[in-house]
Amino acid sequence: MADEISKAQTAQPGGDTIFGKIIHKEIPAKIIFEDDQCLAFHDVCPQAPTHFLVIPKRPVTQISVAEDDDENLGHLMIVGKTCAADLGLKKGYQIVINKGPDGGQSVYQIHLHILVGRQMK
Repeated sequence: MADEISKAQTAQPGGDTIFGKIIHKEIPAKIIFEDDQCLAFHDVCPQAPTHFLVIPKRPVTQISVAEDDDENLGHLMIVGKTCAADLGLKKGYQIVINKGPDGGQSVYQIHLHILVGRQMK
């Protein structure tokens, strides 16, 4: 986690992100779910025993610039819940959205972290 925090201190919005490359299949990912609005896949650097991401295909850099009527954000939450159920995560999970350097945002595209098996500190 410390590595992600240090990355977040220098991360900048703009340009294609690693998530854009995953969406366009330029970088492989272990995909859990995909539809026309989003993609869910296992994190390559998991911060918990189970850690997957849900990303929108229409990028928004941060939660602070999301529009009030953006239905895509609700869809991300529902997909996260559905993927967690499909993976058998019956005892619960954490959903995290990082925002800005102090929030640990190292990729400037809104995304949900679904984490299981380790409590946040």
